[in-house]
Amino acid sequence: MDDPIESLAGAIADAERVVALTGAGVSTASGIPSFRGEGGIWEQFDQRDFHYRRFNADPGGFWRDRLDLRDAFYGDSEVEPNGAHHALAELEREGYLEAVVTQNVDGLHAAAGSETVVELHGTNREAECVECGRRLPAETAFERAAEGELPPRCEGCGGVLKPAVVLFGESMPDEPTIRAHELAGRSDLFLAVGSSLQVQPAAGLPARAQRSGATLAVVNLEATPLSDRADYDLRADVTELLPALVEALE
Repeated sequence: MDDPIESLAGAIADAERVVALTGAGVSTASGIPSFRGEGGIWEQFDQRDFHYRRFNADPGGFWRDRLDLRDAFYGDSEVEPNGAHHALAELEREGYLEAVVTQNVDGLHAAAGSETVVELHGTNREAECVECGRRLPAETAFERAAEGELPPRCEGCGGVLKPAVVLFGESMPDEPTIRAHELAGRSDLFLAVGSSLQVQPAAGLPARAQRSGATLAVVNLEATPLSDRADYDLRADVTELLPALVEALE
C-alpha cells in the first residue's frame, strides 16, 4: 500500500494550482485556543458580548470585554508560527502552493513567511476606524482601551475603533470571500488543513473546488463532513504531517 504522504506529495507535485484552506487546528499548537469544542474560548465567554449589535450599542463595554478575551486568547506569552505555518510558507516559496485561505485571525501565516494569504475573517493584529477606515496596530488600540479610553477612537477623524475582524452578526467582507471562491474554483488540488469544515463560507470552499474537478485532501485530527468525499483523508497532527509533506517533495 502506498504511503499516503508520499502519494499526496506526488499529487501536489503534479498539480498546477494548489490552494490551502486552514482552520483553528493549524494554530492551536502555537498556544492559541480554538473557539469551539471542549476547552474552547466560547466555553469561557458569552458570544453575545462580541456581537456586532453589542459593538454598535455599547462600544465601550465591548472593548472592556474584548480586553478580557484577548488575555484568554493569547495569555502572557508571545505566540509564534509553528511547523504547519512554516511548512505552508515553504510550499509557497518552492512554487507548489498558490495561496493560503484561512479562517484564522492570528496573522501567523504572514509571520511564517506566506505571501499570498486570504484572511476570510479579518485579522486581530489590526484595528480599524468605522468612520474613515483607517487602520492601526491592534496593540495600540488595546493599550488605549486598557488605559481607560473606552472605546478607543481614531486619531484622524475621531471615529470609534473596531478590531479588524468579522464580528458575530457582521457581514462577511466581499473581497476576501470572492477571492477565496475564485481560488477554490480554479485549483486542481485543494488542501483543507486543521479545519472542522463546519463554518461557512469556508466550509463550502472544498466542495466548490471539487465541483471544478480539483483533487481534495483533508488533513485533520478528527473526521469532517467532507472526509468521506475526500480523495485524501489524513487524520494527523498538522504540525507533523505538513513538514513531512515538504520533506517528501524535496
